[in-house]
Amino acid sequence: MPELPEVETIRRDLSPEVEGRQIRATRVHRSDILMNLAGPEAFRQELVGRRIRSLDRRAKYLVFRLDDGRVLQVQLRMTGRFALGRSRPDPGEFGHLAAELDLDDGRTLWYDDMRRLGGFRLLAAPDWERESDRLGPEPLSEGYRPASLAGVLEGRRAPVKNLLLDQELVAGVGNIYASEALHEAGLDPRRAGGELEPAEVERLHGSLRRILREALDHAGTTFRDYRAVNGRSGRFQERLRVYARDGRPCRGCGEEVRRIVQAGRSTYFCPACQT
Repeated sequence: MPELPEVETIRRDLSPEVEGRQIRATRVHRSDILMNLAGPEAFRQELVGRRIRSLDRRAKYLVFRLDDGRVLQVQLRMTGRFALGRSRPDPGEFGHLAAELDLDDGRTLWYDDMRRLGGFRLLAAPDWERESDRLGPEPLSEGYRPASLAGVLEGRRAPVKNLLLDQELVAGVGNIYASEALHEAGLDPRRAGGELEPAEVERLHGSLRRILREALDHAGTTFRDYRAVNGRSGRFQERLRVYARDGRPCRGCGEEVRRIVQAGRSTYFCPACQT
């Protein structure tokens, strides 16, 4: 599932292209991507004529802010991706088109989703703000300090890896970057969050921000499904230290990387480097 660096890469790709553009027509090929609308006709009636005021990101969501104050929220889930242009995208790359939005400059924004786990929600501004308020702080925001992380870990008995994945505690972090940040910080993912010492929390805070920024600099991580706009692949998979490297040498010490399951998700770590 795309995490903060992947969704932010897509936002940066699209925002200068779609901000200020008016939606002239819509076509929905897969109605199950419409999460809170009755069907393709409702989608058309609600969006045609609307102008995209801005494109933001919150946690793992893309947030199209419309000129009537409402928000079109997009969740990419496993296989959601976008293409933008004047001609239909390559079916070899975009072979499961689910929706199309024609813009007033003659281009079309295509949404492709093979598994159709993601999709669109149209929300009034107060409804979106309430949903946003339930999410945790953005770890790359200017105000995100070690104390911000310490505050959500304090007193918690759950493993620190699980806590990093909780979107109500830290927004946008998923399996890849939690594993990578814990490895760089030298922390065992099984340790209780509330047991970390202040110096360890500070290390983890710094590692989390560095890993996310590094991944963003490399357009995210592509294993199979994730693509930025128009099929561009991420490159951070070439720099992964432990994630999906079980049985291979740790890039730090050479010990064999291990894989365990925590809360139904794979965790990768080095038993020598992470204590």
